[in-house]
Amino acid sequence: MSEEHPRPFWPFPRSRHPFSFLENVDDDWDLPEFSNPSGLTISEDDKHVIVEAAIPGIRPDEIDMVYDKGILWIKAEKREESENKKKKFYRKALGTFSYRIAVPGEIDEAKQPDAICKDGILKVTFFKTHKGPSKKIPIKEG
Repeated sequence: MSEEHPRPFWPFPRSRHPFSFLENVDDDWDLPEFSNPSGLTISEDDKHVIVEAAIPGIRPDEIDMVYDKGILWIKAEKREESENKKKKFYRKALGTFSYRIAVPGEIDEAKQPDAICKDGILKVTFFKTHKGPSKKIPIKEG
């Protein structure tokens, strides 16, 4: 490798954040809301496991969500078409994403999880099983 090109597959200078060039973009630059969903949070308390997923620009009827064998799949596809014949303008866009999450804890399979979609966040609440405290097993000398 020559000194002239120390990083042949990285043509841009390195920065703290790979998309930092977007900080200086004008506000009128129109990026589709659904182009880059990101963000997933999993939390739990004594009774619940809560999964929150960012789904910007996606309506609840565009989401396909399945829970099977401890895995939560969240998939969405958004198609958008618009046409303005006066301006000779036609736009067709497609945005897709999916999350696959291993849900931690002992989930109560008999109870249906609660799912709420609000302000671009999908919140899924799973209910934990109510097991008794762990029992210590005595060991005998043999």
